[in-house]
Amino acid sequence: MIRIGSIVWGVQDIDRAVKFWSAALDYVQKGEQSDDWAMLVPKSGPGIQLSIAKITSPKARRHHMDLFAEDRDAEVERLISLGATRKPWNYEPGADYTVLQDPDGNPFCVVQL
Repeated sequence: MIRIGSIVWGVQDIDRAVKFWSAALDYVQKGEQSDDWAMLVPKSGPGIQLSIAKITSPKARRHHMDLFAEDRDAEVERLISLGATRKPWNYEPGADYTVLQDPDGNPFCVVQL
């Protein structure tokens, strides 16, 4: 099973984005914020997580979805069979995600739950 777990929003100012989106969506911060990452979730009830990621290049693709999967490898193969392709990526050790592209070239991640 796969589901949209997070929308990742690329910004240049993490603090400003956290303040704005928390107020705009009535969300609260989940966990600790770092210099380049923060997660926001609804104050109450279910909803999609909004992850705020710092970008350093104005040419960077700023937004993408994270799809959460109980079996990442199986979902990656299923999505590839539907037309997705692997995006070349420099993964850090122990990465829990795989970066793919949809048939139109839009990147998204499949994250192991």
